[in-house]
Amino acid sequence: MAGAIIENMSTKKLVIMGVTLLLFQAFAFMVGGLIAPSPTTAVHYLAAKCVDTTKHREESKWFMPWGPNQCDRIRTFEEAMAKKIEANNIVFAVHIPLPNKEMSPWFQFMLVILQFDIAFKMYNQIEDGSLATIDVGLAYRDDTVSEWTEMAHSFEQRKLSCNFTTAKTFENEGRYYECELLPFMEVGSVAHKYYLLNIRLPVNERKKVNVGIGEIKDIRLVSIHQNGGFTKVWFAMKTFLTPSILIIMIWYWRRILMMSRPPVLLEKVILALGISMTFINIPVEWFSVGFNWTWMLLFGDIRQGIFYSMLLSFWIIFCGEHLMDQTERNRFSVYWKQVGPIVFGSFCLFIFDMCERGVQLTNPFYSIWASDVGTELAMAFIIVAGICACLYFLFLCFMVFQVFRNISGKRTSLPAMSKARRLHYEGLIFRFKFLMLVTLACAAMTVIFFIISQVNEGHWHWGDYTVQVNSAFFTGIYGMWNLYVFAIMFLYAPSHKRYGDEQSSGQCITVLFCKAAYSSRVGSGGKGAGGLVIVKDPDSQGKEGSLARKGDNGGNSGEDIQLTTTITHVDGPTEIYKMTGKEAQE
Repeated sequence: MAGAIIENMSTKKLVIMGVTLLLFQAFAFMVGGLIAPSPTTAVHYLAAKCVDTTKHREESKWFMPWGPNQCDRIRTFEEAMAKKIEANNIVFAVHIPLPNKEMSPWFQFMLVILQFDIAFKMYNQIEDGSLATIDVGLAYRDDTVSEWTEMAHSFEQRKLSCNFTTAKTFENEGRYYECELLPFMEVGSVAHKYYLLNIRLPVNERKKVNVGIGEIKDIRLVSIHQNGGFTKVWFAMKTFLTPSILIIMIWYWRRILMMSRPPVLLEKVILALGISMTFINIPVEWFSVGFNWTWMLLFGDIRQGIFYSMLLSFWIIFCGEHLMDQTERNRFSVYWKQVGPIVFGSFCLFIFDMCERGVQLTNPFYSIWASDVGTELAMAFIIVAGICACLYFLFLCFMVFQVFRNISGKRTSLPAMSKARRLHYEGLIFRFKFLMLVTLACAAMTVIFFIISQVNEGHWHWGDYTVQVNSAFFTGIYGMWNLYVFAIMFLYAPSHKRYGDEQSSGQCITVLFCKAAYSSRVGSGGKGAGGLVIVKDPDSQGKEGSLARKGDNGGNSGEDIQLTTTITHVDGPTEIYKMTGKEAQE
């Protein structure tokens, strides 16, 4: 067995494979751009102002903004003042979704954003650092006649960040502040058809509750959920890709186990990369359609974190195993300095995710950005993770530069080889460099499409077709990383094809799996017909073998050349070979 498939695969077959993968990649982008709708939908709601006429507040009472059992409503706060209705008796009610519509488990999640409409008053301005205290309850039901069931209830605080762009004078009273959107609620599953939000703004002047927050006129909400059509396309891709990656992973590891030697570090890391890709592919989201699994968002973040951590670690080890220097690198402990920042950065992001989405499992209204301490903590985690990412990128570029430099140095020995071997090794060097460039292109495409998805309007018009750019980004990038992992496992699987008589002995002398360091010592003296004796010890796997060329007269005055190289044995015991004349010189 002579190395990996990438070393022995013909150029024609490699081109066919590359074109096939490219077509699948284009298909993945077209699925999202032309078939799937936009990933998410945003729906705007204006809260209805309901009046709680009960003397003693009932926790089980819910206020509907419309319908046969709608609440007693007022249009403005001036009307409330005229009717002598206190602020504590006003309930802002929002029904999700809009009338004559239903929510669906295919929506997967529901994110709600809050915005206050605050009018400017000279004697009731927004104070610096003011906090709005919100008493909010969430209820659900699955038909239009049953009672509402409480899902969550909480007292939350949100810091107001508002600007008044004109002069603060009496003439400008009634104009509205420009306030930032506030995170309000996030639910990890949409298992029910109807949701109801009741929001109160309790006022307590003695305790300074909701004092100095200006004159609130209205509350607006924006509900964001995943589109059901996109969810179905996404699930279909996961269902198709899961067996594809699983089959190639089993095939790859079976080939590794067929070898007489134990797996090397690079082969183990490729297997781990395949496992992490399979883990993120498994379509467990199908169960979320029938079960109320609110933890699916957190679980999805964990799966993505594991995959990207494994991918970044793979790139480091992949480059390190191809440095071809004197260091023995076939151990994971050699890379702890490089992999350590990846693990630490991933752990920081995991803690950040647990601090928000972990708490939201019990309180969907919680947001780590709602308080100054939470904001500083979140920013600290993100900054640390960003620093680790920058250090990783710089070190990876340095390692890629080292690999390319070392490979270029090895090219100087190619002219001394026979034409067939020289062409073979030149092809290997080109294939490795091409694979590295493909890797960088995948990373670059991920960044480029992410930027495009953030700055464009969500879709492009192409003739009679509407291209959903955001959907194309999600399906295309997801398909790209699956194809990348598929190609890595296929190309780096052990090959059953043998290259030339010199490799029939079972030794791996290629650029990709063997790191060779050559040192030559040329003596002076007479002439003689040279012979080359290769002595390989069956028990010297991974140790140094020796190649010696000696003259016929025992090397007393003849040419004496000695080469030392690292030999990796692949298929068990080796023997003693002797080549003379021109074969030895080659």
